[in-house]
Amino acid sequence: MTQSASKKVTVRTIQKMKDGGERITMLTAYDYPTARILDQAGVEIILVGDSLGMVVQGKSSTVPVTVEEMIYHGEMVVRASERAMVVVDLPFPVGQLGVKHTLKVAAKILKESGCQAVKLEGGSEQSDVIAALVSAGIPTIAHVGLRPQTVNALGGYRVQRNKEQLRLDALTAEKAGAFAVLMECVPADDAQSISRELKVPTIGIGAGNGCDGQVLVTNDLLGIHESPSARFVRKYANLQAMMTEAVMQFQKDVRTGEFPSADESY
Repeated sequence: MTQSASKKVTVRTIQKMKDGGERITMLTAYDYPTARILDQAGVEIILVGDSLGMVVQGKSSTVPVTVEEMIYHGEMVVRASERAMVVVDLPFPVGQLGVKHTLKVAAKILKESGCQAVKLEGGSEQSDVIAALVSAGIPTIAHVGLRPQTVNALGGYRVQRNKEQLRLDALTAEKAGAFAVLMECVPADDAQSISRELKVPTIGIGAGNGCDGQVLVTNDLLGIHESPSARFVRKYANLQAMMTEAVMQFQKDVRTGEFPSADESY
């Protein structure tokens, strides 16, 4: 890692990457060791996503995740991250309970986790909330397109094809002060044209190659997930198979007396 790369990533860093045509990388982490690996690998943004409800807790959606759980996991990730910017999701239904409540909860997350920013699901209808957060000094990423917290209202996990609504959401979020816009499950052409129109960076997930950056759930990227992967997921490893093989080998060695050996004993 170069000396310049070792500097703490800030909102200005992300904007300079957009302005310079440099792609931004974002991955999720929910614990210290994973965040440490991502930070040392040079990922710019580590997202403590409410996806922990599904990835860590084994629940069927992100909806049950609490503020206290986001702070608990966020604090671990922050402690591991020397360079990366740490962003924590505002869990459901924080962003839907009005400006005053959202501001209070976001401030609590920022203070108790030590993160540098929050992410809020919503666009044009959340512009007053985004503006209030930014005005209070809380950097905010807006999440538009498919929004997992309101997946029931959207009719399930499906591609969001209303380009005008997506454009309105993204532009309104930018105007309200969001320093980046995350677009999920939208047609690649729409995401690219909106990314070119916005002055702030866009982060895509299932939004094609035309965004200013990309995010994936780390467990999906590493192949530590039993559920079928979405079309937009690229598995860079199959750690589930490797971990299973290692555990089975350990069991075999214990049962045959191969472990521990004399060198592993006192």
